[in-house]
Amino acid sequence: MKLPRKHGLAFITIVYWLLLGYMVAALCWWFIALERQNQDIATIKKNKLDIAASGYQAQLDDILSLRNRKTAQYISEGLTFLAVTVLGAAFVFRAVRRQFRLSQQQQNFMMAITHELKTPIAVTQLNLETLQKRKLDDDMQHKLIANTLEEANRLNVLCNNILLATQLDAGYTSNKQEINFADLVEGCVDDFLKRFPHRPIHENITEGIYLEGESLLLQILVNNLIENAIKYSPKDSALTVALSESDHQIQLTVSNEGESIPPEERQKIFDKFYRIGNENTRRTKGTGLGLYLCRKIAESHNGDISVTDHVPSGSNFVVSFRS
Repeated sequence: MKLPRKHGLAFITIVYWLLLGYMVAALCWWFIALERQNQDIATIKKNKLDIAASGYQAQLDDILSLRNRKTAQYISEGLTFLAVTVLGAAFVFRAVRRQFRLSQQQQNFMMAITHELKTPIAVTQLNLETLQKRKLDDDMQHKLIANTLEEANRLNVLCNNILLATQLDAGYTSNKQEINFADLVEGCVDDFLKRFPHRPIHENITEGIYLEGESLLLQILVNNLIENAIKYSPKDSALTVALSESDHQIQLTVSNEGESIPPEERQKIFDKFYRIGNENTRRTKGTGLGLYLCRKIAESHNGDISVTDHVPSGSNFVVSFRS
């Protein structure tokens, strides 16, 4: 019977540490056996000495000295072997777990990317076939064309995210220049207000904030954060986008009113391909690249990203740039 992936990993982990424990126990047993042998040999040599002989004390001292040296040798060699074994085992264990997690995340990514690609392609194909086979009124045609363009835009954003993630991993070199970051953030918010006219988005943006960076990358950063806030919050809930500057630090905050992120997940969500929950049962669209790109872009602009709880509910994604 095939074990589930999580249970299989737990089983392998238990077996691995049991084998390591057996090796450590065997090492301790061999040390005890060698030390007993060392003591027995020293005792036998002592019993063979003639107490009345003139060199008795010198011979006894030699026997005890050899016994002590052997004991010290067994201890030092045993501790060295134990340290190498434990450190090597811990390194291998961490490497295997890291590889297992990466493999699981890549599998989740492939499942997500397949779904993300099939949906817009299917919608686009259906809309075009409808336009081709049926005579529709102008309003319906306009609606289908707009929907097709939106799905095409989804495909474009998805391809751009995958390409950008590959470029950043390969050491992408950006052409930075001083840009009006406040205008860039306002432009991103305006775009989302056009796309989601019924979604309240509150702005608290300080004018005249400039940042040394690449406009395209920073635009992707802001768009991904707003998209993520919309995706993981109720449809009628409000979003807040804030931008401020103080003490040589520029801070961008995107807040939503969805579910809070568990503390143990707050660092993992910025890993490549990582998404909270089960990919087979998840309903929210995504590939696990959006927040990863946000972290990489923030780091490339001398900044960092974090997430905190939003009161009374939801999350605050905070990007801090050192100006």
